Amino acid sequence: MSALGLRIFDKAVQDANIWLDELMKLLDWDDKKRAYRLLRSALHVLRDRLQVNEAVHVAAQLPILVRGIYYEGWRPSSPQTDYKRAAEFIDAVEAAFDTDPNADPEAAVRAVFALLDARLSPGEVDDIKSGLPRDIRALWPAG
Repeated sequence: MSALGLRIFDKAVQDANIWLDELMKLLDWDDKKRAYRLLRSALHVLRDRLQVNEAVHVAAQLPILVRGIYYEGWRPSSPQTDYKRAAEFIDAVEAAFDTDPNADPEAAVRAVFALLDARLSPGEVDDIKSGLPRDIRALWPAG
């Protein structure tokens, strides 16, 4: 018997935890709630910067539970954000940490991008990066 009653639910939780654990390792963090907040914020800011079709393509490669987090509160009919500079993007992600800011918000965003780079297909990563301005694209791992 599975812990939650359905194996698919257990797998969804396990997959989300793998992503959070990997993000915590990249940042040398030990706070899963903080890692969740970072992942959620960065995914939302990225999603809102991408064209709608590309945002949907990204979601298709996310684990089920992470995909739900990604889609939470999304309004595809709203205009996409127009961040052109990395600092604007980083500030938007960091807004989720208003009461406990990150020591290095740029490193936090870079860690999320490194996680996506490792977990999404290379073609999808290329598509994401091609839809971002050069300054924001520079936050992704080289490769």
